[in-house]
Amino acid sequence: MITKGNILAHELIGLAVEVVRSTDRKMAGMKGEVVDETKNTLVVEIGGKEKTLPKSACVFRFTLPDGGKADVDGKLIALAPEERPKKLMRYCR
Repeated sequence: MITKGNILAHELIGLAVEVVRSTDRKMAGMKGEVVDETKNTLVVEIGGKEKTLPKSACVFRFTLPDGGKADVDGKLIALAPEERPKKLMRYCR
């Protein structure tokens, strides 16, 4: 189960996401659903179109399955999705 404490090590695809802050003002406020992920990007479906957002330039607010919200600095998740659980599980509560 995904919680605020362990989101760094979990799968992000399928979660609703909002860009809370970004170094690019055009990205701030974008909302959608994560449809794909690479080491450096999240692909988010926004209004029927896919947008590629750089992880390291954004702070994301994910909506968890239980309805809670978790803010995540993209720099913390700028790892290949398959590597994240191995490297970040020690930081999860």
